[in-house]
Amino acid sequence: MSRPSALFFTPEAPYPAVGGGALRAASLFEYLAQIYDVDVIVFREPGAPDPAAAFPPGMPRAVNVVDLPANSRSLPAKIVRNGSRLLRGVPPLLDRFSGQEAAVAGFMRGKSYETAIVEHFWLAPYLPAIAPAARRTLLDMVDVESVLHERCGRVERWPAAMAHRLFHSGCRDLEREWFPRYSALLATSEDDSRTIREISPRTRVVVYPNTIPWVERPSLPEENVIAFSGNLEYHPNISAVRHFRSAIWPTLRERWPDLKWRLIGKNPHGVARHVAGDRRIECSGPVTDAITELARARVVVVPVLSGSGTRLKIVEAWAAGRAVVSTRLGAEGLPACDGGNIVLADGSREFADAVSALLESPERGKAIGDAGRRTYEAEGTWKSAWTKLKASGVCER
Repeated sequence: MSRPSALFFTPEAPYPAVGGGALRAASLFEYLAQIYDVDVIVFREPGAPDPAAAFPPGMPRAVNVVDLPANSRSLPAKIVRNGSRLLRGVPPLLDRFSGQEAAVAGFMRGKSYETAIVEHFWLAPYLPAIAPAARRTLLDMVDVESVLHERCGRVERWPAAMAHRLFHSGCRDLEREWFPRYSALLATSEDDSRTIREISPRTRVVVYPNTIPWVERPSLPEENVIAFSGNLEYHPNISAVRHFRSAIWPTLRERWPDLKWRLIGKNPHGVARHVAGDRRIECSGPVTDAITELARARVVVVPVLSGSGTRLKIVEAWAAGRAVVSTRLGAEGLPACDGGNIVLADGSREFADAVSALLESPERGKAIGDAGRRTYEAEGTWKSAWTKLKASGVCER
């Protein structure tokens, strides 16, 4: 018997499933593939590899690629492009992925889908091209874009702060326009769900938490390292590194003369100027297995001051069995218990003291890491998230 069909519409291929956005997208795609024959529409930057080749063999029925136009990377071109976005109040990624309605409509012609998932708010305005062919349409809110820009506007410096404030306003208008037109939205947490309902009270919201695939707990010797992981070109991660480097690391560096701080993740050039000149700060660059790398650290630090959604870097640290010190915003939306599976600290001195206390007491660090591992096993895997999504009925036939 043939299976029903679903569409997965995404700005970038979720494979390799490395990093928060890719891991979330891959989890949704693989859930759909258990129920439906899935067609994919995915965008490609000029010169990038064929995204169709990155998907697991035989899992998507078809992969349709939308080629984006070239964007000049020269400084004058960037100034003109971003100046236009500011004048129009259109955030960069919404603007970058716009204008391909004809290509998308061409792929949709003659198709019929039970479910269509649109990945990221950046693609929300493509709904008119997709909705006529889909019985239900779901918008996956990896984060709430207006909240992301509002929080970035608080911590960035001028002129970036001004730009984020303008994009916050533009995003909020677009969210009010597009949220209620979808059958339902997927949010990463109850916190984000409440925010979405405040923006658009008529919108149905289902919580689909950020999770990762099941992994065995790594068994590796600890190094005298504290670690931070993530895409180091992402604005909230840049501001976190900048803050930690200037306000927290000097205290830890003085207290612990042999301690190193390791930054794990792609695009280390994004923070290069903030960490330059200190030989005790290491940048690993991109890694294929962040959990193994985190397992080498004594403490994982999450000094995040902005952003939205939930931080998979904490879920990965829990999977690695590592003790985590995070700001309260960094742990927002996660099943975090201060002093149980995590230590929460907001002030710079409080944060440095919390890290020091764990370094001074390996036994306490192990207890917190063990509790984090239990949290991961109970609530942090794809299987646990799939169970919640199935119970909601939002993707079912």
